Amino acid sequence: MPNYYYKGRTNRGDSIEGVVEANNPDAVASQLINSGITPVDITEKPETQDVFKSANRFFEPKPDLNDLILFSRQMYSLTKAGVPIIRAIRGLSDSTQNSMMAVALDNIADNLESGRELATAFGQHSKIFTPIYISMVRVGENSGRLDEAFIQIAHYLELEKDTRERIKQALRYPTIVLGAIVIAIAIINRYVIPAFAKVFAGFKAELPWATKVLIATSDFTVAYWYYILFFAFASVSGFLYYIKTENGRYKWDKYKLRLPIVGGIIHRALLARFARSFSMATRSGVPLIQALTVVAKAIGNEFVGDRILSIRNGIERGDTLTRTVAATNLFTPLVIQMIAVGEETGQVDDMLDEVADYYEREVDYDLKNLSSAIEPILIIAIGVMVFILALGVFLPMWDLAAAARGGR
Repeated sequence: MPNYYYKGRTNRGDSIEGVVEANNPDAVASQLINSGITPVDITEKPETQDVFKSANRFFEPKPDLNDLILFSRQMYSLTKAGVPIIRAIRGLSDSTQNSMMAVALDNIADNLESGRELATAFGQHSKIFTPIYISMVRVGENSGRLDEAFIQIAHYLELEKDTRERIKQALRYPTIVLGAIVIAIAIINRYVIPAFAKVFAGFKAELPWATKVLIATSDFTVAYWYYILFFAFASVSGFLYYIKTENGRYKWDKYKLRLPIVGGIIHRALLARFARSFSMATRSGVPLIQALTVVAKAIGNEFVGDRILSIRNGIERGDTLTRTVAATNLFTPLVIQMIAVGEETGQVDDMLDEVADYYEREVDYDLKNLSSAIEPILIIAIGVMVFILALGVFLPMWDLAAAARGGR
């Protein structure tokens, strides 16, 4: 809200001035009169740009799931209690800890005051609010059940957060082990092998092939480590740039579903998200075609989103939901049968909830066993590394010791 500089007089006739925060000059005047001050002059105070505040706002991360969950639950409580929507959003803007969220909420309130719809105001901040979020707000706004829309969004985001947390927890151990292996290899190549190479050079003995490979690798790493770092940085940067392109993002999203071990988990997690989002949209009254369009944009995977759009196109041609879902080759026969039952009974949203529950249980089970599946691979990798080091470092030492004993 803007700040206003005012001049006024008290009941005793004393002159007084100051600055208050309000929506408009009329609100300032009302506030002053209620305080026993007669306003004489009210002017809007120009905003001063705080360099540090602007810098902090620039580097402030965008709102995460926790911020959106908290905001949705607060909006549910306020709208259910009958608090005017503009007043509710202004209050949440003042209380939020994320400056980007505060700016967005202020802008949304300004748009509402200018006569725009709530969903349209949310849609101007698509970097914060997803298409499914905006669509649910629009349905709640049009049906007069905005509080129910916000609580459904909160439940959906909480499930999404729980899934992401489980995936991060399952991948934490393998990531740490792989990082430790990379660091160990770097230290061995930079410090350990060169020290052994000097010892072997002093004996001028014929070295085994494994030792020659280790020494050559170490010499290359020591001499050209900056090229290696540059190549690694360029490769990662090029890959990140490629997957931001339309074609690259589509191919990468398709390839992720075929990754060993984790590809199936990603696949089932995406299908659970689709079923949950589609169920929530249809239950709230979103038309089927619009619901599929919104879910395809919000699914977070271009390849799966393209398949969901093919479902929409099939329905537009007059085909059934079951047949179009089966044509995507994404769902198991069991799930297709459940959708068929829902379509026949007119309870597609309930069946989609069952599908989401089914896939979420599968993902939960896979995540619990992910570490167990990756551990053998890590053990084999570490074993191979230790075996190569043993051959390259200790084998020539044994040969030199045997030669020394034979010389005696």
